[in-house]
Amino acid sequence: MHLSMPWPHLSLISVADILLVAFIIYQLLALIKGTRAALMLIGVAILALAFYLSRVGELATLNWLVSRLLPYAAFALIVVFAPEIRQALARLGRRLALSRSRSSEADAYDDIVLAANLFSQNQTGALIVIEREIGLRTYIESGVPLDAHLSYDLLATIFRPSAPLHDGAVIVQKDRVAAAACFLPLSMNPVLSTQLGTRHRAGIGVTEETDAIAVIVSEETGQISLAIGGHIERDLTVEQLRERLGRLLRRYVPPSTLPTAIANGSEGWESAGPEDSRPSMSRANDSRSEADSHE
Repeated sequence: MHLSMPWPHLSLISVADILLVAFIIYQLLALIKGTRAALMLIGVAILALAFYLSRVGELATLNWLVSRLLPYAAFALIVVFAPEIRQALARLGRRLALSRSRSSEADAYDDIVLAANLFSQNQTGALIVIEREIGLRTYIESGVPLDAHLSYDLLATIFRPSAPLHDGAVIVQKDRVAAAACFLPLSMNPVLSTQLGTRHRAGIGVTEETDAIAVIVSEETGQISLAIGGHIERDLTVEQLRERLGRLLRRYVPPSTLPTAIANGSEGWESAGPEDSRPSMSRANDSRSEADSHE
């Protein structure tokens, strides 16, 4: 009998409506996949199921309790899912906004690659955050303002172990260093490796909150890592870092001659240009606990 019933009329507007709802649900699931919000969503689903059962099963006490708490559920969801909502709105804004010119930004980022190569050779800890669409003013104000032109020599000077600004992060806006010694939020992701110290968790944390790119150099091993979107790519070569930055900035970054370390046992940093060879700086390896406190 039901098979003989005519199919409901589907207009183009109805099809578009269904596809739009399906797209929104898909984007929501893709946004929370692999995050803490997924577990929170399961908890919300359990509460919704309890509310449904209380209505169907005529559980008076449970129905009374849920009906009293339901008006505040919307505010609770906003508070609980605030980071995910902020990230979703920022992503939507980036897609709707007109693309901006990145030529001046990409031209300056080869200095970051050269500096990362130097830090990797000398096992100098460094954290460089590149601002993109979402502003980092909150984190810039937590550090020492510089507003200086981005250059290889400036980065090498800032992260020199004896420099007063080497602790914390450097934040780059376009082709300028906005601030140094900045404090960043630490990632609370429980699935991160326990080998990652404070420096790496700070680099991941700022990319969880914003669309920034974080270049991290380990003080213990000299490994170069790249954090983007709350994920980290570890043990990158200099060429891989250059390629990833060029792809993320949507512009090809041409290869250049990288400085190489000279094993002469000398300490200090030469004042030559970024294309010249740089001597490696001999530094005693700290203990595991001390390295973890700086990473």
